[in-house]
Amino acid sequence: MNSASKEVDSRISEEAAKEAVAEVQDGKEEQDGQVSEENEAAAAASKTKKKSKKSKMKTVLTSGMAEEVLEMNPALKNELAGSSEKAVDALKKLDVSQLLTGMTINGKNQKDMSSYKFWQTQPVPRFDEKPDTFEDGEIKKIEPAKVPKEPRALIEGFEWVTMDLTDEGELSEMHELLNGHYVEDQGAQFRLNYSLSFFNWALKAPGWRKEWHVGVRAAKSGKLVAFISAIPVQLRIRGKLLNSSEVNFLCIHKKLRSKRLAPILIEEITRRCYQVGVFQAIYTGGVILPKPVSSCRYFHRSLDWMKLYECGFAALPPNSTKSRQMTRNYIPANTSVPGFRQMEKKDLPAVHDLLVRYLKRFLMAPEYSQKDVDHWLFDESKDPSERTVFGYVVEDPHSHNITDFATFYRLESSVIDNKKHDTVRAAYLFYYATESAFAEGEKGFQERLNKLMLDVLVVAKKHNFDVFNVLSLLDNPLFLKQLKFGAGDGYLHFYLYNYRAAPLPGGLDKGNNPDESKRGGVGVVML
Repeated sequence: MNSASKEVDSRISEEAAKEAVAEVQDGKEEQDGQVSEENEAAAAASKTKKKSKKSKMKTVLTSGMAEEVLEMNPALKNELAGSSEKAVDALKKLDVSQLLTGMTINGKNQKDMSSYKFWQTQPVPRFDEKPDTFEDGEIKKIEPAKVPKEPRALIEGFEWVTMDLTDEGELSEMHELLNGHYVEDQGAQFRLNYSLSFFNWALKAPGWRKEWHVGVRAAKSGKLVAFISAIPVQLRIRGKLLNSSEVNFLCIHKKLRSKRLAPILIEEITRRCYQVGVFQAIYTGGVILPKPVSSCRYFHRSLDWMKLYECGFAALPPNSTKSRQMTRNYIPANTSVPGFRQMEKKDLPAVHDLLVRYLKRFLMAPEYSQKDVDHWLFDESKDPSERTVFGYVVEDPHSHNITDFATFYRLESSVIDNKKHDTVRAAYLFYYATESAFAEGEKGFQERLNKLMLDVLVVAKKHNFDVFNVLSLLDNPLFLKQLKFGAGDGYLHFYLYNYRAAPLPGGLDKGNNPDESKRGGVGVVML
């Protein structure tokens, strides 16, 4: 699931962070009884300013922080309405640092994947589980003979359908539903605008199954009102290979969000996966559910800062000017790495070899076959305006070996109610790899990666992209600051279904900033 994240105004994020830290300190002082109620906030703020660089956050969730989580998760808040003590008690079991790493401090909430109460009935990890009390592994043993042969009945007036995405009409129906009712930012300024070619790429990976494209129609009109999908993936977690699925694109028509269709859709895609012996899944969301295996943050690099500013995507920092921001976000006209060129079909075997070796560096990553690489990383479209995936390699001028590659995909966002612009063209970093990653002690790796990614920004700019988006996964923390990526207000939490795994680093420190020492966890890039 992609996020409709946009760049954070530095003033807002700093104030929110200070408030969060102060609130944790407030909780400590309440427990110790050392500060009067009237002076708690002032005392905490003062102590935070003096000791922020030296002190560590207390790992107890206070009542105030628990209430913050409830604001982030409307489903949880609604179901526990009138039972605030129960909610706070449950949430206090969370470690503060675990919560804040990936928590949306400003309350941004893209969509609820389902209700909190529903997830309590599913084979997913619990918030109060500690990593030292279990080993990674399956949560529930599934008996194929006991898997229901038919789906659960829908509420009256709706019916199940299996979407045939090889049919242009049905593909267009699904496209229309998601473009109108999928992810948009909290302020309703931007909405992801998927293309038909994007869905053909995203939902027809090698081994895809028609029955994993699940829809719900209104019985009378036949209108498509809900959708969920899955694709097969071989997922490696700490050395164990899982035959699993990637579940994505859960979408329900806005007028039907009160019908509680989300839990039923999730149950149905689960049932269909179980029927063919696939008992684990990976999925992502922008809200905190039980329980993320990792959390990453979006970062954005402006390629056309003025347009992004006019759209409301980028803010003008304090004490700066528009001309300064345009200068700061300057992109060179030409690439600089010798041998950097567009990926060709003949490069794919070398790209596959390099990617497989590179992804072994991460605790959670897909195991891709040659067919997978051919599908995911190479787009044969001649016209760049029709291309979904953009791939580039570095061919050594002397040996002619492929030493590096990088890919990104196109995903535009509609700009809502803006008189000057109707679309933001966004490039999303996908998979990449470089031989320099294997050098002893990573010698020269960061420098090489920065040069490679700068060339990627150059070609993205040439293809008229407005912004380049990345998450804090893979080795991305090595170049975010150097290449002037700004922190976004969107987060992506990674979840495993029917599999319990100890938490994985997501490239962030406790303050949600890039941390080079927190690499090596997430090596899977989900759309």
